[in-house]
Amino acid sequence: MNILITGASRGIGAATYALLKKRGHRVVGHSTLGSDVLIAGDLMDPAAPRGIWETALDELGGQIDVLVNNAGIYEAVADNASDEEWRAAWQRTLTINLQAAADLARLAVSHFLDTGIPGRIVNVASRAAFRGDSPDHWHYAASKAALVGMTKTIARGYAGDGVLAFAVAPGFTVSEMTEEYLQGRGGAKILADIPLGRVATTDEVAETIRWLATEAPASATGAIIDVNGASYVR
Repeated sequence: MNILITGASRGIGAATYALLKKRGHRVVGHSTLGSDVLIAGDLMDPAAPRGIWETALDELGGQIDVLVNNAGIYEAVADNASDEEWRAAWQRTLTINLQAAADLARLAVSHFLDTGIPGRIVNVASRAAFRGDSPDHWHYAASKAALVGMTKTIARGYAGDGVLAFAVAPGFTVSEMTEEYLQGRGGAKILADIPLGRVATTDEVAETIRWLATEAPASATGAIIDVNGASYVR
């Protein structure tokens, strides 16, 4: 399969990128600054999603079978921050975590419909979409809840056209994005909230994404897969 994954330079994205390539798929990855192997694109730039999509489409010979919307940020803002700081944090988080993902998903759906070739979209949401997050992360939880709603809407709207949509909702994982926060709250407190007794690994989340992107049955479209050690069970 030809696959585009955003946020592929670290954490879950890097693990997924490596796993998909190892399994023989043609994969184009993205990161903010890019690299010798990754497409560059700052998702705060409204033009970036289309630029990323078109570059990936060119590199993959004009066909993309799967979009993995993994790029995201997890940045704190205090509830007593200034109005300017509060709104800036919300705008940045919603733009990167939600708007850019929606822009790319729209391009993917159009591509799948125009070519008549079945396609898949996998969105990386979060446990926070369902149980909320810390008082410093209202905006993060809101962005991931909206991403889940978008996933379900795509699944319901386009299943008959062969377009499938899934999401994975990790809890805490050991990655660059969460390491500082994990240490700040204290590892013991976090582990006490996870019946499995440990946080998820990026490899575990990557395997879930790989399955949804390449093997999950069509009837599972719209599914949200939890990977959180039973710290939140729906």
